[in-house]
Amino acid sequence: MSRRSIPKMAAAGSVPVRVCHQEIVKFDLEIKAAVQDIRDCPGPLSALTELNAAVKEKFRHLRGRIQELEQMAREQDKESEKQALLQEVENHKKQMLSNQAAWRKANLACKIAIDNSEKDQLLQGRDSLRQRKTTKESLAESASNITESLMSISRMMSQQVQQSEETVQTLANSSRTILEANEEFKSMSGTIQLGRKLITKYNRRELTDKLLIFLALALFLATVLYILKKRLFPFL
Repeated sequence: MSRRSIPKMAAAGSVPVRVCHQEIVKFDLEIKAAVQDIRDCPGPLSALTELNAAVKEKFRHLRGRIQELEQMAREQDKESEKQALLQEVENHKKQMLSNQAAWRKANLACKIAIDNSEKDQLLQGRDSLRQRKTTKESLAESASNITESLMSISRMMSQQVQQSEETVQTLANSSRTILEANEEFKSMSGTIQLGRKLITKYNRRELTDKLLIFLALALFLATVLYILKKRLFPFL
């Protein structure tokens, strides 16, 4: 960067010197803030590169202003003012060196943090892959278990259907047996009614026979009594 045109023999308290001082302080503060930004940078490296480029630019401006202040100091007429400005220049240079050291430390810390972050992300990626693999294996095992359960349920349902068919067949056979038994009962009922009629008829005939026998016996007894009467009591 080209230096500003500086009036010859500028006094230590002149406007150019004050302006130069203010710019040096401004760039110093901006550099400190930028170094802090680098220290706090979470990454990636591209972001760190952008911050470093901005810091380099600020250092270039600061170095130019310090050289400009040094030139003003050497052009002072009074030796006391000259030495005072040169002392300030020396202090600014030391401060700039301190900022450069802090910049290097911030870069080192930031790079270490970014490296650790990338390692953590890599490990997390591996853990995620391992977890996905485990999840896939678990899902495959679950699918196998579900398939086995479905097959078992299918076998059970098939057995239930077979048992139901056997039960229906048994019920059908039982129904036919009941119908046949009902027909037999109906037939037996007719037979029983017929037997009841025959028994009733036989009972009536037996009563008639008994009555005839009783009449015959009475007649016989009457005849015997009559004969005995005639022989034993002829006079009666």
